[in-house]
Amino acid sequence: MRTSRPSRRAVLAGTAAALAVVPVLGSPAQAARASAASAYRWRTVVIGGTGFITGVLFHPSVRGLAYARTDIGGAYRWDDRAARWTPLTDHLGWDDWNLLGVEAMAVDPAHPDRVYLALGTYAQPWAGNGAILRSEDRGATWKRTDLTVKLGANEDGRGAGERLLVDPRDSDTLWLGTRHDGLLKSTDRGATWAAVTGFPATPSASGQGVTLLVAAGRAVYAGWGDGDGSSPHLYRTTDGTTWHPVPGQPTGTHAKVLIRAAYDRHTRALYVTYADAPGPNGQSDGSVHKLATATGTWTDVTPAKPGRTTPDGSADSFGYGGVAVDARRPGTVVVSTNNRWAAVDTLYRSTDGGRTWTSLKDSAVFDVSETPYLKWGGDEPKFGWWIQALAVDPYDSKHIVYGTGATLYGTRDLKNWAPQIRGLEETSVRQLISPPVGEAHLISGLGDIGVMYHERLTASPSRGMATNPVFGSATGLAQAAGRPAYVVRTGWGDHGNGAYSNDGGRTWAPFAAQPDIAKSAPGPIATNADGSVLLWSFVHWDGTKYAAHRSADNGATWSEVSSFPKGATPVADPADPTLFYAYDTDTGTLYASTDSGRSFTARAAALPSGDSQFKIAVAPGRSGDLWLSTKSNGLCRSTDGGVTFAKVDSCWASHTVGFGKAADGAAYPAIYQVGSTEAITAVYRSDDEAKTWVRINDDAHQWGWTGEAITGDPRIHGRVYLATNGRGIQYGEPV
Repeated sequence: MRTSRPSRRAVLAGTAAALAVVPVLGSPAQAARASAASAYRWRTVVIGGTGFITGVLFHPSVRGLAYARTDIGGAYRWDDRAARWTPLTDHLGWDDWNLLGVEAMAVDPAHPDRVYLALGTYAQPWAGNGAILRSEDRGATWKRTDLTVKLGANEDGRGAGERLLVDPRDSDTLWLGTRHDGLLKSTDRGATWAAVTGFPATPSASGQGVTLLVAAGRAVYAGWGDGDGSSPHLYRTTDGTTWHPVPGQPTGTHAKVLIRAAYDRHTRALYVTYADAPGPNGQSDGSVHKLATATGTWTDVTPAKPGRTTPDGSADSFGYGGVAVDARRPGTVVVSTNNRWAAVDTLYRSTDGGRTWTSLKDSAVFDVSETPYLKWGGDEPKFGWWIQALAVDPYDSKHIVYGTGATLYGTRDLKNWAPQIRGLEETSVRQLISPPVGEAHLISGLGDIGVMYHERLTASPSRGMATNPVFGSATGLAQAAGRPAYVVRTGWGDHGNGAYSNDGGRTWAPFAAQPDIAKSAPGPIATNADGSVLLWSFVHWDGTKYAAHRSADNGATWSEVSSFPKGATPVADPADPTLFYAYDTDTGTLYASTDSGRSFTARAAALPSGDSQFKIAVAPGRSGDLWLSTKSNGLCRSTDGGVTFAKVDSCWASHTVGFGKAADGAAYPAIYQVGSTEAITAVYRSDDEAKTWVRINDDAHQWGWTGEAITGDPRIHGRVYLATNGRGIQYGEPV
């Protein structure tokens, strides 16, 4: 799943004196009210997966117990009785956003209640170090050890593994493979860690390092991902101290990177999958090999060789990803192809130790009625892509699950497949709208899967993702305040990068035309209060900004607006159709248009600058009532259309702000924000025009980074919708 990481750039200096940071919440009484969490019930808006499932692990000793990991959305435990996943890492807060990516997980076969997670989303210099979570109660509670190394759960190779293992000889001993710091070992159940001296492979500052750890009897094998196809890539220890390359291992580009391994204890065979790149993208060659651990004999058991030409002339290039053995049936093994776009990925199953194989895709029947978006705008769902997570239930030979870039499919008869995804939501959320009228209380703009119209919050949208065009990632979503049936959206589409709806987002049509720059840099969009004007901004993925364009004929024609600050997010006044606003975060200047977006002039200057994630919001139903979220510079407000701003002294930091229905007897809408006191970044609500705030989430519901979008429901006081970067859309209501 490709997502934008939260910016960690320092806020530039130069804020006007009127906007100086003030002590948190103004007074001890205000601080006490804001620190006390209001009683809220939090739930996840149901879509159904939507992110990359990078690992699935059945417990070998407990029927119905399984765990799943994701690249940016935490870890989950399968509740077999309820047939749903339970999130295990929602307690990780704002400062720990980098720990929402799960690099690896491990269970202890001898102690069923123990589970371990290796956390760390990025291994880049700007990211924090990784951490180990260890639990004695299946993830209900955790103890944490901070590491001195970085992990990369959302980087290339994130579908490899598992990189974490409980030693088969001693439950107190754990092994952890890292990308750039070699092999680590713990002898106290993950409480402390030390580097393994004498491990033969040399770590590098860039690369994959240890890609997997697997037990085979009393031996431990470690895969290495930085070879050139001729150097060793599989190592073994039989005493827990000395490591040696495994003799006779395959070479060549088809065996360059070791992706996953699985051990059949009945036949004493270790099956390993290879590719020429770590994946999930970029693989064009690969293979499957079997090692007879008793004799040291290697056998090439690759089901299908990459490189042939498909009937339409495309190159059938791919690697191999997942591998799982059947604990009940000796010699039964399942492997997955990966990055196979021409002939489409599949699972191959063998019941004779890899001598012959059957493609499960050829007989697969899919039922995605519970998650209609998986039709991707067509009539039939795809078998999947990015298939590296794969598991066979040790208590049910016909129960196979595999992860994709969007969901987790399962079967119990090797033919009929359906998403096994209830409770697991991993979307990176970009935009949220809660319409004031109509069937849906929520419309969302998402990374990777476009725009969703949520008729219900407890079921996946019945029409799936918005079509005509089908979007990958959404970049803009806006509704005409005075004409809520009119909604527009922008993003990366299959038939144009912009669309409009005249029925509140139920159905869509593409703009008749689009500016040339929209083809490569679709950005945010706004529509004025009556829906007569569109203003579209453009930002390339590399950060390059371009002039905005305006349309007054529903996207049939467009004209450049040279006075609009390049790359800024346009915001429409909710009451006056002639007014638009834009916040130039590069210079800290608020711009306004009084001629329906034809031209913009500077108003307030010397505002906080230097961070593209500073945001502007407008209070519903009020002309010129602007609010600026400027992170650690705080929350600022203008009541004169951006001519002047004043610091809101009731909060210290503000990351995103939104509005909802006013409380009974209140004259001003409820205000919601993700903001900070001196102690914690949390979700807050104010019912008195930002004079005081009450925290409405709690320590068990934090979801890492939540700074993209927040909005209240204009029809239900207290209900709030919150965008997360990997845990989908959370919504809360007073208890």
